[in-house]
Amino acid sequence: MKILRNDQKKEPANNSAPRAAFASGFTLLELMIVISIILILIGIAATRYDRYVLRSKEAVLKTDLRTMRDAIDNCTLDKQAAPQSVEDLAQAGYLRDVPTDPMTHAKDWVPQFDSVVLSPDQTSTGMVNVHSNSNQVSKFEGTPYSEW
Repeated sequence: MKILRNDQKKEPANNSAPRAAFASGFTLLELMIVISIILILIGIAATRYDRYVLRSKEAVLKTDLRTMRDAIDNCTLDKQAAPQSVEDLAQAGYLRDVPTDPMTHAKDWVPQFDSVVLSPDQTSTGMVNVHSNSNQVSKFEGTPYSEW
């Protein structure tokens, strides 16, 4: 134990505990600012997400159309007769399955028929092209999906 002289008085301890507890929290204004920034970022991300989903659907549509058009040409050249429907391509083994149109979410492709022959040995005409059944217009290219 230490003995103090009269001129060495012990100073009272700082009572800073209540201030530290009060200063460690966030104010309502700070929380509102942080929440509003988070909501703005979510809004930006949501609109970009919708654009990327639409772009991916358009990419799938282009790929499916290219695959079916190649299958039409291959079937016509192999069998010397054009197919009469997209289902004929799947039954003949040129497609594993009729793809689903990403814009209409159905297997409702619109075949285009013509009297064009791909080779002199071709015996019959039929489907020469296929299009989407969607009446929507691409936001990126400005053309209807049914014309792709």
